[in-house]
Amino acid sequence: MEHVISSDFTLGILGGGQLGKMLLDVTRKWDIRTHLLDPNPEASARNSCHLFVQGDLMDYDAVFNFGKDVDVLTIEIEHVNIDALYALEKSGVQVYPKPETLDVIQNKRTQKEFYTAQNLPTASYTAFANKAELQEAAANGTISFPCIWKAARFGYDGFGVKKLDSITTIDTLPDSASIVEALVPIAKEISVIVARSISGEVALYPPVGMAFHPTANQVEFVYYPTELDHSISKKAQEIAKDLVGAWEHVGLLAVEFFIDQNNTLWINEVAPRPHNSGHLSIEGCITSQFEQHLRAILGAPLGKTDFHRPAIMANVVGPSNVTGAFTYEGIKKVLGTPQAGLHVYGKKTTKPQRKMGHITLTGDDLNDIFNKIKELKSVLQLKAK
Repeated sequence: MEHVISSDFTLGILGGGQLGKMLLDVTRKWDIRTHLLDPNPEASARNSCHLFVQGDLMDYDAVFNFGKDVDVLTIEIEHVNIDALYALEKSGVQVYPKPETLDVIQNKRTQKEFYTAQNLPTASYTAFANKAELQEAAANGTISFPCIWKAARFGYDGFGVKKLDSITTIDTLPDSASIVEALVPIAKEISVIVARSISGEVALYPPVGMAFHPTANQVEFVYYPTELDHSISKKAQEIAKDLVGAWEHVGLLAVEFFIDQNNTLWINEVAPRPHNSGHLSIEGCITSQFEQHLRAILGAPLGKTDFHRPAIMANVVGPSNVTGAFTYEGIKKVLGTPQAGLHVYGKKTTKPQRKMGHITLTGDDLNDIFNKIKELKSVLQLKAK
């Protein structure tokens, strides 16, 4: 680790959104040289790196030419050109997470096949190459309604997921490869973040609960503690540990679980990077998820994952009636609240449900801080210019 600090060592990051911005908060603290690739000339993380390169993350040449000038390459989004990562790894660049892991995770069908091969619990599913195959299966009674449709690739932040109540709802879907899952009777949704280092050291964060927006398919609140049975909490951590071990994954992995009405755990999805469900670790834990990811890929000892006290994170998203330029209202109320942490992602425009920032609140009583953060979320508003 010593050779990466205050040196010519260069860390490359693919993606410059809010996750990249928060990763760079740590690299700036440690004086690590960073290069950043993102297609957006106004990327949130642009002003925090040493060198910003504008380029398409799915373009082979853009990714390869960017990556050949760095020592270690990592990601803040998994939708990147895998062939370029394989070539960079072959040329001697250290790429974390490994391209073969990303290759599986990029496609929800191959994710599911991996869970099944490893005897890990996941909802039953059927894969379809296109919309016509799905319509034919529905007409033949091969799938049962209601069920959950997921785009095989490029789903993100709740997009690319839809509940299908009847055969007619298929008409609204894009013509793409997909999977259809059996509907799990969900009682609770949780996430476990696990880190695995180059040396194989593993650190597990306690499970956090996720509360979803009543109409948007998007997490609204993440909270700790979850009030889970100890056996369920332990089992979720064991599954997360099994996953990083089976993949020999290096870096952070977020594992989202469903818990059904019988207290059975089901893997929903995974993300091989820092994740929205880990944001409350910045104020809530001894080691934030962003610092932990860097520790893992740079060969440092992994940090402690304990929470200091109960914590809640609330996503701040674009309202339904504002698209384009905006201003904030209510900032003073948030900043005037003890133990509240405000994170603004620096996006210049907004649109409905776009993640614009988050608020974290810590305290001694979970119910008390839940009430307070709901009030702060209602006060902090995005208004059209």
